[in-house]
Amino acid sequence: MFPKEVYIKRRNQLREIMKDGIALVLGNPEAPMNYAGNVYHYRQDSTFLYFFGIDHPGFAGVFDIDNNKDYIFGNDVDIDDIIWMGPQPSVVEQAARFGIEHTAPFNDLNSILAEAIKAGRKIHFLPVYRAENKILIHEMLGTPLNAIKENASEEFVKAVISLREIKDEYEIKELERAAAIGYEIHTTAMKMAKDGVYEREIAGECEAIALRAGGLLSFPAIVSKRGETLHNHEHGNLLKKGDLLLVDSGAETDTHYASDNTRTIPVGGKFSQKQKEVYEIVLAGINKGNELIRPGVTYQSIHLEVCKVLASGLKEIGLMKGNVEDAVKAGAHALFMPHGLGHMMGLDVHDMEDFGENLVGYDEKVQRIDQFGTAYLRLGKELKPGFVITNEPGIYFIPALMDKWKQEGLHLDFINYDKVNEYRNFGGIRLEDDVLVTKDGNRLIGKRIPVSVEEVEKIMC
Repeated sequence: MFPKEVYIKRRNQLREIMKDGIALVLGNPEAPMNYAGNVYHYRQDSTFLYFFGIDHPGFAGVFDIDNNKDYIFGNDVDIDDIIWMGPQPSVVEQAARFGIEHTAPFNDLNSILAEAIKAGRKIHFLPVYRAENKILIHEMLGTPLNAIKENASEEFVKAVISLREIKDEYEIKELERAAAIGYEIHTTAMKMAKDGVYEREIAGECEAIALRAGGLLSFPAIVSKRGETLHNHEHGNLLKKGDLLLVDSGAETDTHYASDNTRTIPVGGKFSQKQKEVYEIVLAGINKGNELIRPGVTYQSIHLEVCKVLASGLKEIGLMKGNVEDAVKAGAHALFMPHGLGHMMGLDVHDMEDFGENLVGYDEKVQRIDQFGTAYLRLGKELKPGFVITNEPGIYFIPALMDKWKQEGLHLDFINYDKVNEYRNFGGIRLEDDVLVTKDGNRLIGKRIPVSVEEVEKIMC
């Protein structure tokens, strides 16, 4: 947790932005695995953490904007809770840690909201992703379950985004902590990627490192020699010398700030010439992205510039042809990179994705491009100092996509399909850094994980 003054400042800033009414932030309940008493590891809602700090289930926070007050609603534990969980701080004690003076039992929330509705006051709530909280919204506000998403307050969402997207000094320190754990995860994976090792052994060690550091992984680890499947969570393959292993993993600190990095490494420690050629193209792409990231530039434009670097490299090795600018404008490069360059990162590995990508990653000035590949770009808008973003270009050879495009005769002026077919079993390569946008440019979050061919091969020896 941060000093309570940090949370007080955040809440005051929120009230300055919001016009009127009551703004409701529901904490997360427990999530049962297979019966009520056997639950998944608890994860608090990120926006609740950001404003109210309490990292336990059974709480809700309220901004009474009209009367300039904050409330925490929650219940004190009883003797049965103490027997199973040990002594617990009271609601008043927990609220005081985060500078909140007004508390009440959780059930009082319903009556307070009912009084506000009766008085004609505006009730703001955020998009809801937990089923239990959707039911709460339905019961307390009378919003139909199938209409909760569209009834969430865009004013409230935009206010929260405007605060959470700019990381302060405390948050940056936590992100650096997460990055240090991520560094250990990735360098350990590099040393483990040997002939005869199963993917699950490396995936298990990734998770163990995060647990030993006091947190969890920031998302389920992607550890796969079938890297052409972008989010491949299968870990059953036996690694063999000559395979490429894609490791996309990150850590979450005990305060829930994330890291998210990807490296692709040669099993056995040496890239083949063919692997090295493609790897160097992706490396040029990520380095170009890091070079271009600065305030005042849209991430959409950086995405497109990096795609030109990839297309140019693919042209040099004979997989693409024609004018590079025209190829990227037409979207031909998306056969090899069918995703966006990166996303926001912070308390969530895809920061604030529960609010919707269009509100988080786009605005009135920058709209999503409706074209295969680029349409999946999560972040397109102008960058500001304090943004923390990922930069993650990749090149993938996806047989089903290759066959589909060839059968449909797509982009024949830009793609050498016969040559592409020679890479049918190649897999995929992705590289990913976490980047802080600064006043004058950018800097990486944490020490850069080995990324050049020479660095990777050296650490794997």
